[in-house]
Amino acid sequence: MELTVLPQEFSICCINGLGELDWTCEFCFVAKTDRGLSLVCPTGDVPDGALEREDGWRTFRIEGVQDFAMIGVLAEISFLLAEQGINIYAMSTCWTDYIMTKEEQFEPALRALEEMGYLITYWGQPG
Repeated sequence: MELTVLPQEFSICCINGLGELDWTCEFCFVAKTDRGLSLVCPTGDVPDGALEREDGWRTFRIEGVQDFAMIGVLAEISFLLAEQGINIYAMSTCWTDYIMTKEEQFEPALRALEEMGYLITYWGQPG
């Protein structure tokens, strides 16, 4: 399975409302629940009015369209990284999953996954 490393540093934020967002930024993941509004975006795109933020996250994407019937892709990766003591933050879309780790754990995570047979490519690099 192929994993693509995204080049940006990301931040995870709590925000007041959707009006704070710059919807033109290349990457933005928003989740709304009864407990609040969360945003994941490149660090340079964090809204000024963010209630909370945690910077220093790096991200890779699972390549290929992940069919809703596929079982265990995210679980396998999270288990492999948990065995290495690496914490993750996962995001899922209709098409695929994105996995984030803190900057200091990112290279060890990629090495561990590569050792387990995952192909690591970099954004903009032919796969």
